[in-house]
Amino acid sequence: MVIMALDHVRSYTNHGYLYTDPTDLDITTPFLFFTRWITHFCAPVFVFLAGTSAFLYGQNKKSKSQLSKFLFTRGLWLIFIELTVVNLSWTFDIGLSIHIFQVIWAIGLCMIVLSALIHLPYKLLIALGFLLILGHNALDGILFKGNDISSIIWYALHQKSTVVLDQGQSILLFFYPILPWIGLMILGYCFGKLYQSGFNIQLRKKWLLYLGLGSIILFVILRYLNVYGDLHPWSVQKNSWFTFLSFFNTTKYPPSLLYLLMTIGPSLLFLRGIEGIKNKFTSSMVVIGRVPFFYYIIHLYVIHVFGILGLLVQGVSWKELILTPVRFNSGLLMQYGFDLWVTYLVWIAVVVLLYPVCKKYMLYKKNNKDKWWLSYL
Repeated sequence: MVIMALDHVRSYTNHGYLYTDPTDLDITTPFLFFTRWITHFCAPVFVFLAGTSAFLYGQNKKSKSQLSKFLFTRGLWLIFIELTVVNLSWTFDIGLSIHIFQVIWAIGLCMIVLSALIHLPYKLLIALGFLLILGHNALDGILFKGNDISSIIWYALHQKSTVVLDQGQSILLFFYPILPWIGLMILGYCFGKLYQSGFNIQLRKKWLLYLGLGSIILFVILRYLNVYGDLHPWSVQKNSWFTFLSFFNTTKYPPSLLYLLMTIGPSLLFLRGIEGIKNKFTSSMVVIGRVPFFYYIIHLYVIHVFGILGLLVQGVSWKELILTPVRFNSGLLMQYGFDLWVTYLVWIAVVVLLYPVCKKYMLYKKNNKDKWWLSYL
């Protein structure tokens, strides 16, 4: 959650604002690339552990029907929040004329799908999860154009796209096609078995080691061969450093097989490494980790406000960050922004500012477990 904020702050403070792609090897620097690359771990871990959380939540339920109902209703809630509260945080346009389908929508829709799939046999779930993750790149060659219903459905499933409606008065941005995310959440759900009460810790560590190393090794082999698993093969660049960046420049939208192997593998090893570790730092991180949805919503609004303040410092009208389709398409903000060190300072300020707020909300949730609606926030 903390690392995620870095990328969002970059979008609202760094040179070029929302329009610059820090993974574009023609314009990026190694430091800027790394600033973006390190945040690639966030979304896969969110989705994967959302599945794990669903499994563990289900252990406290009397039946899978109860878990299914919870996942379905929570999924609907997350989609609603994405298209209203979250979209407003990104644009500050009360007309909500830009509809952005991002990680919260993906998690919500995946939960709705998972609410039905949890009734399948465990081994079949594992097979389905691996099929979606390993096989979805075989669909990369299927490309739709236009804004008809079939095209929009395909964009939602597997093709990143922008749809312009009402003669430019409304925009749909499909950033998180859900097919591979569904597969990842399914595997996260199955992964929850390793964290059941009473599960042998040493056996769990062995599984984390094997799965983590296996994912990393498979990533290196497939990426080196350049034959399958990503829309964009790596290539030799102007120097060895940029060739190295090209090797790790995998596709996030939709998340390729190689992107998921690259991020989930190290994350599983990290989980193994921090098993049982408790200190002041981990305790502070747990505060935010226990109220992730609350933190996610609040941090977007705070970052957007910081972005507006940054525009005022540069002598630019604050209205330029009220992102209507007209302003978004103008590209004016590409001319402005701050150096990357400013982004890091603002990032630290945002996290420090939100920490006490999150801690108060965490304690409120802890002391009000009887309030069912808190599970949706």
